[in-house]
Amino acid sequence: MEQPERSITQWQELMAAGAVSAVEIVEHYLARIDAIDHDGPTLRSVLEVNPDAVAIAAELDDERRRRGPRGPLHGIPVLLKDNVDTGDGMTTTAGSLALEGHRATRDAFLVARLRAAGVVILGKTNLSEWANARSTQSISGWSSRGGQTRNPYALDRGPCGSSSGSAVAVAADLAAAAVGTETDGSIVCPASINGIVGVKPTLGLVSRSGIIPVAASLDTAGPMTRSVADAAILLAAMAGGDPRDAATRDAGDDAAAGYGAFLVEAALRGARLGVVRSCCGKHEGTDALFERSLDVLRGLGADVVDGVDLSGIAAVREQEMKVMRVELKAGIDAYLRESPGAPVRSLAEVIAFNQRHAERVMPLFGQEFLEMARDEVGLDDPAYLEALATCRRAAREEGIDRALREGRLDGLVAPTATPARRIDGGTRGSLLGLCASPAAVAGYPHVTVPAGFVDGVPVGLSFFGAAWQEGRLLGYAHAFERAADARRAPAFPEQAA
Repeated sequence: MEQPERSITQWQELMAAGAVSAVEIVEHYLARIDAIDHDGPTLRSVLEVNPDAVAIAAELDDERRRRGPRGPLHGIPVLLKDNVDTGDGMTTTAGSLALEGHRATRDAFLVARLRAAGVVILGKTNLSEWANARSTQSISGWSSRGGQTRNPYALDRGPCGSSSGSAVAVAADLAAAAVGTETDGSIVCPASINGIVGVKPTLGLVSRSGIIPVAASLDTAGPMTRSVADAAILLAAMAGGDPRDAATRDAGDDAAAGYGAFLVEAALRGARLGVVRSCCGKHEGTDALFERSLDVLRGLGADVVDGVDLSGIAAVREQEMKVMRVELKAGIDAYLRESPGAPVRSLAEVIAFNQRHAERVMPLFGQEFLEMARDEVGLDDPAYLEALATCRRAAREEGIDRALREGRLDGLVAPTATPARRIDGGTRGSLLGLCASPAAVAGYPHVTVPAGFVDGVPVGLSFFGAAWQEGRLLGYAHAFERAADARRAPAFPEQAA
């Protein structure tokens, strides 16, 4: 079982041929978690493994023998970010000691869909505590429960966050795939930094119910994988209408049909892609790699249109923070009220717990953002409603929608982020630049795919565009991925080459 980096499809083919069982695949990944995550490089990407994973895999093996596979995910082990509820023996804590021991009473909707598709939930991944919403000075990839997640391409570099554990675990081949969540950058940034594919879907394609929230108008879960094809398979299984989440009533039809029809090598032929120059100019090496990526797109038949400027979205950052604070307070209070086993019952109680246990919870940074959220008024606050409307207008009508319409564009392209920086008290693993906010604030889809290496660590290429265009963007990313062939497995060096 030492074969490297099998894709979902490759594992499925091996199971169909009788060459391997789901139990053996699960045991293979559990062994890698022990050897690489808990020992060896000590990545700290996996908080806990599912004690029932082997038994579930055995049941799925038996079902395969009796009735055949349910679909492409039958018997495939997948990790979940530790803010996604599972109604089993695992806990859901958002990386916080304040929620230590909390077990959800039922699966998040997306988890129920994955189980129905035959997925083996392998475990829970570390994250930036409270999905990077605890402090204005938080360290990406650090939680009081799990410690510091490290980048497998350079152990002294940050993994970005908040879905740091999900990204690192996939990059290090500790599971076939993982689920992350994003408010603004928390899927696409760690995916870029750790050399994998990340998909931030349209808000409402994947249900938010059963996920510890940050901001309801921004939050969504999405797949994190080593290939675009695997991301398409996982996204199709996760997506769907949920009576508990009104946003999902407008979900498109592509997920139900699967995204396979979009994954063709000719997907970029004739596509008009706008270059978002406001995402450039942050790092010389990243800009050079981006220019080479544009040449790849042109070689695949894309019409690359320069001059798109989405810098106006940065002007509403203060309003976005207002929205996040108000929605964080409302969302956390509602989640905890509906969680009978939670040891704390409100955001105020979380803050009080952290104060009582500051030596364990806050040795490196505080909880300023939680405190600011606690002091907000509520969802009926006129200032909040105005800020929400301003953000949506800037990102949608005056941002992405206008750029696509005026340029007669099919999508937008940009460097996802600059390279990972060192983890230390000064930079805290921060970035020089990240191009997540346009799609995040708009609630529109965003796909990042490995583009190459800068300073010895990975950098991604982003495709984003209009709402419900996941299929089209996955097609663009797949064609680029096949041509660029940029991903390399990590070697876990102490420092970047």
